[in-house]
Amino acid sequence: MDQTSRPGRALGLDLGDARIGVAISDDERRLAMPLDTVLAAPGTDLQAIAGLVGEHGVSMVVIGLPRSMSGEEGARATEARAYASALAALTDTPVEMQDERLTTAEAERRLREAGARGTDRRRVVDRSAAVVILQAWLDAHG
Repeated sequence: MDQTSRPGRALGLDLGDARIGVAISDDERRLAMPLDTVLAAPGTDLQAIAGLVGEHGVSMVVIGLPRSMSGEEGARATEARAYASALAALTDTPVEMQDERLTTAEAERRLREAGARGTDRRRVVDRSAAVVILQAWLDAHG
């Protein structure tokens, strides 16, 4: 059985400088839903994410991979890959990367369409971006 077909929930992460948006799938991995926002703080955010993995019975983690519009990977992508490796080692859970180009813009658009005000949107945009990342991965692997 390959890693993507392992049963159980998938967790999606949108890594940011200040916050990490977290989304989770249903047990059948069909639908991504917002879960939480974790403060990005060296030494504590990995532990917080590992706690969510254990608490929710997660069997796969999907992390947004920042790329330029041309598809090239820069320093942010290198940081995301390092975070993925550290999380995989800490949780013994497979971690995959998902292209996250335009996910924040898509999350903002969806929140605007849902009528969320500016301050409300800023508070939940990280979780919403994580939903977009995870749903793209679910759709590609469903």
